[in-house]
Amino acid sequence: MKNELIIFSVACVFLLYFSAVGIYFFENEAQPENFKSIFHSIWWSVATLTTVGYGDVYPITLGGKIFSSIVIFLGLGLIAVPTGLIASSFGKAFNKDQN
Repeated sequence: MKNELIIFSVACVFLLYFSAVGIYFFENEAQPENFKSIFHSIWWSVATLTTVGYGDVYPITLGGKIFSSIVIFLGLGLIAVPTGLIASSFGKAFNKDQN
């Protein structure tokens, strides 16, 4: 399980950066005050990938909205798989203690 969590952590960092670059590309011209740089776009990426979605920064262009939809689905998978791995490990440990 440790190797899988490391792989998903690395994938999360790459997806975080990729989504920040992508949203910056789509939204910088339309919202330069919210998406000033790729570094500023990371806040949007974190909120979107973790499915928190505070709503303080959001896409307004068609390209940004389509890109956001893709990132949201990838974020759901990126959060769901490690959560399942951890829950499975807890279940195995609990069953081991019961026997």
